[in-house]
Amino acid sequence: MDRLGSVLRVRKERVDRTKFAFKDLQPLTVHLNGKVSKREVSEDREYTMDLWFAKPGDIVVAKIDLKSGAVGIVPTDWENVAVTGHFAVYEPVHERMLPDFFHLIIQAPFFKAHLWRNKVGAEGRKEVKLDFFESELIPVPPLATQQGIVDYWRKSQDGVNAASSQYATVSRELDVWLHAHTDTQAFSGPSLKVGWDSLQNWTVQSARAAVFRQTNPKFVPFGHYAEEATEMVKPSAEPDHDWPVYGVNNKDGVFFSHLQKGEEFNSPYKRIRKDWFFHNPTRSAVGSLGHVLEVPSDAITSPEYQVWKLRDLGEASLLPAFVATLIQTPWFVKVIQFHRVGAVKQRLYVENLLSMPVPVFPRALQEHVTAARERIAEERAAAAKLAADTAREVEEMILGQRPAPQTATH
Repeated sequence: MDRLGSVLRVRKERVDRTKFAFKDLQPLTVHLNGKVSKREVSEDREYTMDLWFAKPGDIVVAKIDLKSGAVGIVPTDWENVAVTGHFAVYEPVHERMLPDFFHLIIQAPFFKAHLWRNKVGAEGRKEVKLDFFESELIPVPPLATQQGIVDYWRKSQDGVNAASSQYATVSRELDVWLHAHTDTQAFSGPSLKVGWDSLQNWTVQSARAAVFRQTNPKFVPFGHYAEEATEMVKPSAEPDHDWPVYGVNNKDGVFFSHLQKGEEFNSPYKRIRKDWFFHNPTRSAVGSLGHVLEVPSDAITSPEYQVWKLRDLGEASLLPAFVATLIQTPWFVKVIQFHRVGAVKQRLYVENLLSMPVPVFPRALQEHVTAARERIAEERAAAAKLAADTAREVEEMILGQRPAPQTATH
């Protein structure tokens, strides 16, 4: 055991704004599960506060959310990552600690629970202080032991990732069908012929949307199958309640983000339910749409996200699992791109989504895609169970309660 601060070096490299334009920097977000994602900032905005560099392989701590485990690693292929003073940046002492092993410690349930119990401050702004964080004792086994534990954990994650990657195969098959049943000249045609009366506004996007409607006259608006599902909730009305908050991105679709006390909310949020869908209006053009699976009855998401559901049309209804695949196809994302609105930061609101023309989907096609997704879901559930069992074993290895596999380090 040794102090956590003994295996990290504080990195405090201020960004020289006279040498780096904000557009050349990459802000990031650290999620409560330890994952990091690139933060998108509209072209008409930039951070005015001081910024600090985070290098590939560095440990980045979101100070306010440290109590929930918001500690991530900067990916090795990211460049010019910059964070505000709301983050702390550390360089691992590589001769003593592997970044991935450190990450496993932080995300271990026993350590996250310990951090949560030791948050201090005013209600609604409680956080774990960095000096407390750095003074905590953690296991520091030999590097070979650390690597062995990391490799053991990664093997289970590979199983989950392999099962999840099969969804992409089903998506590609559906994408082939969509292209085969679509006149795609609006997608990339170098010239477009369209009447003035068909344009909603004078932009290339509006022209593509108009041509898409004209060249696919048998398509129906997506609103034939779906409708808005905005149901606002005021979490602050139940200040002691832990609300499960969900997010969406183009990698995981809908995912659980964190629990948040009702007293910490400043505005209403949107309720979500099983087999509903929602998307990030500013990131939909890169596939940030998702299908809600099993969620608690009090599950909510950001008021900025656009929530919608499928209409009950009896046998003519679309199957939820089919739509979950449809919204991830390159075809669907391409159609989104010329149905967005806005000048600088373009967005896809529910009304824009519902106006998009889509084919009339044969029931047999829907059932084929649904059956394939159900098979993959079973395989992924089995892999996820193995990963959960492995996570418990890894925690026991970290605590020295279970022998750890050894891996030679170089």
